[in-house]
Amino acid sequence: MCGIAGEIRFDGAFADTSAVARMTDALAPRGPDGSGILAQGRVAFGHRRLKIIDLSEKAAQPMSDPALGLTVVFNGCIYNYPELRRELEADGYAFFSHGDTEVVLKAFDKWGQACVERFHGMFAFAIHERDTGAVTLARDRFGIKPLYYSETNDRIRFASFLPALLKAGGIDTDIDREALHNYMSFHAVVPPPRTIMKGVRKLPPATTRTIGADGSIEDRVYWQPAYERRREDAGLKRDDWRDRVHDALRLAVRRRMVADVPVGVLLSGGVDSSLIVGLLAEEGQKDLMTFSIGFEEANGEKGDEFVYSDLIAETFKTDHHKIFVPSADLIRHLPDTIAAMSEPMVSYDNIGFFLLSREVSKHVKVVQSGQGADEVFAGYHWYPPLAESDDVVGDYANVFFDRTHATLAGQLDERWMAGSDVSRSLVSEHLQRGGAATPVDRALRLDSHVMLVDDPVKRVDNMTMAWGLEARVPFLDHELVELAATIPPEFKLLDNGKGVLKDVARQVVPHEVIDRKKGYFPVPQLKYIQGEYLDMVRDAMGSRVARERGLFRQDYLETLYADPAGRITPLQGSELWQVALLEMWLQTHGV
Repeated sequence: MCGIAGEIRFDGAFADTSAVARMTDALAPRGPDGSGILAQGRVAFGHRRLKIIDLSEKAAQPMSDPALGLTVVFNGCIYNYPELRRELEADGYAFFSHGDTEVVLKAFDKWGQACVERFHGMFAFAIHERDTGAVTLARDRFGIKPLYYSETNDRIRFASFLPALLKAGGIDTDIDREALHNYMSFHAVVPPPRTIMKGVRKLPPATTRTIGADGSIEDRVYWQPAYERRREDAGLKRDDWRDRVHDALRLAVRRRMVADVPVGVLLSGGVDSSLIVGLLAEEGQKDLMTFSIGFEEANGEKGDEFVYSDLIAETFKTDHHKIFVPSADLIRHLPDTIAAMSEPMVSYDNIGFFLLSREVSKHVKVVQSGQGADEVFAGYHWYPPLAESDDVVGDYANVFFDRTHATLAGQLDERWMAGSDVSRSLVSEHLQRGGAATPVDRALRLDSHVMLVDDPVKRVDNMTMAWGLEARVPFLDHELVELAATIPPEFKLLDNGKGVLKDVARQVVPHEVIDRKKGYFPVPQLKYIQGEYLDMVRDAMGSRVARERGLFRQDYLETLYADPAGRITPLQGSELWQVALLEMWLQTHGV
């Protein structure tokens, strides 16, 4: 797990190594164990290393193979790299290191861009071909590893962290109105290629991009699972699907234990993380370290789920670490949490993951985490009503969108309002695309391949990597997701959602964790903003730079200040925190 950066020029000039160095320095938290820059004429790569596999300097990056004429910078982990290495060695390839980075390099030489289809893992990489001058960028199937870029007529720069591109300079930082519409409407999700800034874009998941020496660009989408039923599965019963998911999830968890350092688990106490712990126990893991976090109550809402995480820790005899964050610590670390965000992310979970990761990084470098289970196995409350929907776009928007286009027009300053309902149009295009059999399938595909990428997955990557901690997400194993996509929705919707997964869990973990009301990472202070939190928000929104930017109508802000706890979105988010977080992120990164 690392951070990557680079510049590719098309104007005959040498790559700007000082700009690459600034980007690489900004990636230091992602890779505290090593740093490297390599320039080859018009191309320069930078890398920050977190040592997880092959701890020797032989695996340092940027990595070049002069015989093949290839140079790579790679962020992530290829879990099946030992098997791929054996296959490549059988074909005559010789290796000088023992990690997965060199496997990526050799695999690209043998299979070209199609190498990504053989990878089990999470990754973002750039490979420069000496002989053709081409550079290939790639991102894993779920965008677990980020890849941002900026583009001008003369050059392309890329980095794992959006603010790293800002450090290089030359970025158009004007607000993208369509991205702002997404942020305010689509529950703070800004899908690729957009970001909140006009001058920064992100490579979509499951995509490879070839950049020719002349600046030409060719994209290839390499993975699009079908959300449809297979004829050969027609006779499968509930227990059959349970057993198939159990086997696939066990394999996914096992794959994510590959490391030359210890691996722990972020244990929220919910079904998903508890199941990971239970499956690791089935695999014979001893002295597994688990970590939970809690906050003070606010407005009568409890701020922890320790009763359930304690139960799992006791059941499986883990080496459990329980972290409690008082309100004073929470507000003190909010600025650092915002600084760690690649993009403005409104979910309260961010501060929880940030502070939890700080403590976890003192003990381990790698953890498994439960993100993705709700999107893959239908755990959210908006899926059951869609089972009978005859207007999937309207019904989805009614439960997921924070506000309508018309409402937003009365909240944004008219200068920043998109000319049409771009967020609903975007969602409509995804939901009505072929390859999904039912309205529930369509919503699951949208949430798994769009919402998940730019909300839960990005959140976990940013907050863990801020402390040099690698997070692995077994529920996003692509073979498990391919299996889940074929399961009839009625099996997923059982037991108030995630029925198939709960059937698996009943074979592994105590029923108290399964049969309770669904929980979230609770941070009530950021939902019911009052006292010093309200003062902080008003200071940010009332600052000179915020007033000059003028994103929001003042009358709208005044209604939020008057009743923060009363202005809650359909998905239980604070409207005031949503607008303030955006402005605070922009100010934090000097935009």
